[in-house]
Amino acid sequence: MRLPESPQEWLSEVRRCERGGELFHAYDLAMQGIEAFPESAALKHRAVLCLASTGATAQAAAQFERLFDGTAAPSLPAALALDIATLRARLLKDMAFAAGGSERGAKLTAAAEAYAAAYRMAADAGSGYGYAYYPAINCATLRLIAGDGMTAAALAREVLATLTARPVDEKGYYEFATEAEAHLILGDTARAREAARQAWASGGTAPNFRDRASTIRQLRRVAIANRLDAAWLAELAPPRVAHFVGHIISAPGDRGRFPAAQEADIAAAIAAALDAGDIGFGYGSLAAGSDILFAEALLARGATLDVVLPFARDEFVEVSVRPAGAAWVERFHACLEGAATVRYATEDGYLGDEFLFGYCSELAMGLALLRAQHLATEIEQIAVWDGHPADGPAGTAHDVEMWRRRGLPQRVIRIDSVDAPASPRAAPPAPKAEPRRRPYAMLFSDVKGFSKLRDEQLPKFIERFLGAFAQVLDRFPRDVLFANTWGDGLFVVFRDAGQAARCALVLQGEISRIDLAASGLPGDMGLRIGGHLGPAYGARDPILKRRNFFGAHVSRTARIEPVTPENCIYVTETLAAALALHHADEFACNYVGMTEAAKGFGMMRMFLLCPRSDVDFAELR
Repeated sequence: MRLPESPQEWLSEVRRCERGGELFHAYDLAMQGIEAFPESAALKHRAVLCLASTGATAQAAAQFERLFDGTAAPSLPAALALDIATLRARLLKDMAFAAGGSERGAKLTAAAEAYAAAYRMAADAGSGYGYAYYPAINCATLRLIAGDGMTAAALAREVLATLTARPVDEKGYYEFATEAEAHLILGDTARAREAARQAWASGGTAPNFRDRASTIRQLRRVAIANRLDAAWLAELAPPRVAHFVGHIISAPGDRGRFPAAQEADIAAAIAAALDAGDIGFGYGSLAAGSDILFAEALLARGATLDVVLPFARDEFVEVSVRPAGAAWVERFHACLEGAATVRYATEDGYLGDEFLFGYCSELAMGLALLRAQHLATEIEQIAVWDGHPADGPAGTAHDVEMWRRRGLPQRVIRIDSVDAPASPRAAPPAPKAEPRRRPYAMLFSDVKGFSKLRDEQLPKFIERFLGAFAQVLDRFPRDVLFANTWGDGLFVVFRDAGQAARCALVLQGEISRIDLAASGLPGDMGLRIGGHLGPAYGARDPILKRRNFFGAHVSRTARIEPVTPENCIYVTETLAAALALHHADEFACNYVGMTEAAKGFGMMRMFLLCPRSDVDFAELR
């Protein structure tokens, strides 16, 4: 591959990766470009911005100080100088939102002052107040949240005076969205609503749902800070998300929970339900019958179809599609071709592990919830169900009941079943000897800087770091199924995703409180934690003489930690989905982009794990 030959070419490659959500790769490219062109302020700006967007705020702030010496050079072009100044303010804002208690207010004020300085810089450069509306509106919102409503209102009026003077045909999405935010700061909900509608209309036929979601979250925070009704924001939300589920159809002439004779009626009911719910995104599996009917209806209405399969595709076809008839196999492949994404609970074989179907359903439900959160839109489950209880470890009844326990909106399409086996699913392979796979939550962690320790520092490392590891794990005596350490590495297996997340946060908190200087350890040491949820084997290890855990998903977990920034906890989307489904009130998982896993393990979608108490502030980013 030919390396870029100019700063502009490097910047183009960085932006290409950003657009694809590959933030880590974009950061790496920017840093490579800086090595080749160390004077490029544009590459420095992009590098810090990419790192900040992954949630590694402390690391991004440190890089900013190193690359820019705390500020931007005055000789830079006005637009780039403003970008750099607002990036510094954004980093201060991120740190403020991550702070707790009384510390947060002071940091919010510092961030607001940094935005105000960027605003003045743009005005002093002669670019006009309109050019500076971005730092101005951010300063106004931060002032409002910090409790300084008068200053916030004055800034909002300045922003409006500039933007409303522009001809409508010269304004785009961000100008209208900024007007909406300014009106809301001033308490004018009606005008904020109209400006938001104009922003949406300016997006054209291919709206950027991520930008819309960010705007909705920002407007909601302003409304809450100003004690205004935020219910009207629901009308601005992107199309809704659905988790779909239902019975497998019987072969023609057979009886079952979904008789083939009812296919046309159920297909019509599914299409009507999608219309009534304004569904634009659907998550589910692709078994013959209900699943495929949902997928076909979603594709027909131009919605986004996201498929989750429990195990290897070809074997899934033989187990859950072909028994209903060969025509369903063709329809399966057509839907798979039209799907936006295809994920697997495991890419390995079925092996008769029935739990994989339930695990697949939970993954689809969690992914649907994550998508709704990401888009700031609503969600519901649509189920084709005969109302009868489940007759196995997984199935429609299980999924319906799990969704109900979450208290989430649900729409059931009733079907008249005929007494018979629950589905035409092929008979599973003969039972095999233990061990069998089960889903487990797993953490891998290590300490940045360990390899550079001198021998005389190792006793203190063992005492401080490994001692802290042990003390934290002792708090979870019933939940830790296995723990092992080597050097600075730690591998822990849990039966529950929530306990794994709690342990990871406690670990990170305890390590952050170590006084490194007093311990004679390097000041830049930090803990990196990667988390994953996936099927694994638990079996007695003949070497360790105790139970250990094995499988491809153990290896996958080990590939996450090396690419995680220190002082951060990154988790895969499977663990993030489980937390969204079962522990949404306690944890938040913010998407940070596609990541190239260590040792060529491929690209993975990664999420930053943080306590739910922090997410409201993180959403203002």
